[in-house]
Amino acid sequence: MGDPGPAGGSFGKRANMNIGLATLTLAEGNPVDHVVNSPKWVTDLFGMHGVWLWSAHVGNLFLSGVIVVGLLWYAASRIKTGPESQGYDRYLTKGALAHMIEVICVYLRDNTVRPLLGHRTDRFMPFLWTVFFFILVNNLLGLTPLTDLTHLIDHFAGGHVLSGVVGATATQNIFVTAALAMIAALVINIAGIRELGLGGYLGHLTAGTKFPISLLLVPIEIVGTIIKPVALALRLFANMTAGHILVAVLFMFAVSGLGMIGDGIAGTVMGGAISLISIVSAVAIYFLELFVAFLQAFVFMFLTTVFISQLSHHHDHEHGEAHGHEHAHAH
Repeated sequence: MGDPGPAGGSFGKRANMNIGLATLTLAEGNPVDHVVNSPKWVTDLFGMHGVWLWSAHVGNLFLSGVIVVGLLWYAASRIKTGPESQGYDRYLTKGALAHMIEVICVYLRDNTVRPLLGHRTDRFMPFLWTVFFFILVNNLLGLTPLTDLTHLIDHFAGGHVLSGVVGATATQNIFVTAALAMIAALVINIAGIRELGLGGYLGHLTAGTKFPISLLLVPIEIVGTIIKPVALALRLFANMTAGHILVAVLFMFAVSGLGMIGDGIAGTVMGGAISLISIVSAVAIYFLELFVAFLQAFVFMFLTTVFISQLSHHHDHEHGEAHGHEHAHAH
């Protein structure tokens, strides 16, 4: 078809630029690729084919666990009371990071959990703090370009060296959020049985009603018990997936706009406008995602606390008092 000439050369340069920018700015042909899991080691196990022994999400979960343990261990060492030789300074928390973690922990305990769990607060705080920080670190790791960094390293290494080892967003994986929700459900129901006793726990399913109305309420309460962890899993999964895909789409538009620059005056103006708007929007959404990362960790922990409090004598007492007040006002 003949020599492509300067135009063809210019197109080739722009295409190479797009590929390079796409790698560095998270822009892929399919934005979903940035949130889905990718395997590293796949094998046959116990007669099952294609079993994932390690994947990017497994790497992120492992990395998050290490970060949470290390971070909280460090903070605890800076928060604890020092030796008497330090005088009054031994009561002071050392370091800005430890101060921030202490403020978060105290707020969650005193302003969020204690009003709901009362005297049982200290018993559940280690679990609730762990849930909050583990989900938070996973959410924040999902906002770092680990996947793109591994692809970039693999590109220069000339093979699949790091792809699938770590990256993507583990809390976007419905299996991960379901596992977290199942752990929360076990704690919620075991705590309810310990607090109310097996008879009281089963009686709670009737919502205090008598036969024959209880026949209708028992299956409803059982379904509600199942729906609670399902809602925890779906809420975290959906929020993490939607936000990350939106950021990836905006970066994809930005790179597409950059590819139009140099293709005439109209292409340059339109491409520059598309890229500018997309980049500004992506940065704004990224800050929103930071807020969502904290919010979803808090919501998961808070709802777990609420569900624990619902299976307690304290909750039943308040429920009875509320009915008593309503009855008094009715008269």
